Amino acid sequence: MQRHDHAPRPPHPARARREAELRLHGVNACLAAFAQRPDDLRKLWLTQAKIPAFKPVLAWCVRHRIGYRVVDDEEIARLTESRHHEGVCMALLRREPPSMEHLLAAIPAGKPALLLWLHGVGNPHNLGAILRSAAHFGVTAVLLGDASALSPAAYRVAEGGAEAVPCVAVGDVEHASTVLHRAGFQLAATVVRGGDALYANRLPSRLVLLLGAEGTGLPQSMMDAADVRLRIPGTGAVESLNVSVACALLIAEWARVHA
Repeated sequence: MQRHDHAPRPPHPARARREAELRLHGVNACLAAFAQRPDDLRKLWLTQAKIPAFKPVLAWCVRHRIGYRVVDDEEIARLTESRHHEGVCMALLRREPPSMEHLLAAIPAGKPALLLWLHGVGNPHNLGAILRSAAHFGVTAVLLGDASALSPAAYRVAEGGAEAVPCVAVGDVEHASTVLHRAGFQLAATVVRGGDALYANRLPSRLVLLLGAEGTGLPQSMMDAADVRLRIPGTGAVESLNVSVACALLIAEWARVHA
């Protein structure tokens, strides 16, 4: 029998283009993305009501021959697969996230810096709210075990914060914690019980806050890598705070001391 070896087919051009693009929705998320990286814009859809807010974007599209369409809510809901689109959708090129080494090299030695290391925080409302707080208080970067958690819904909830704070994919916990320690960072795991009360001691100037998903918390490997354990004091009437609320309190306290 004659054998035929076939090279894998290249992806269809339309499919390859879609995979290289990210479709964002939400007014503030889209305006922030355009402000940060207008050259990445590939197409714009918006309703008639959103034209006034997007006049600069439309002018850019005309000058640079970027396609745009005025459509109804149903069309944008179909494009975004969401009813919370706020009347606008943008297709942008996906950004290549920085590596951990590149990120740390860009932070001046000895300068105060705060990083967030999230594990299992995949809910877009929580992740988006965390990115919004991170942008507000000047967090340097967010480390994610699963970069795919940064969905269009999380971008929308972040209200532009996802453009202000880089997100870095983190693989091996032991390697990442070693690299962070070498860069002068201390790692603080957040816990519900035990540990040091948040306001009892001054937080380190170069700090990585480790936060886990509600219910599951942090894996043992991340707990073992931590230098300290932090607890947000409260009445005990509830077991814990929502992770995005807890994160905002932790970030605000660090910023109060080191801003």
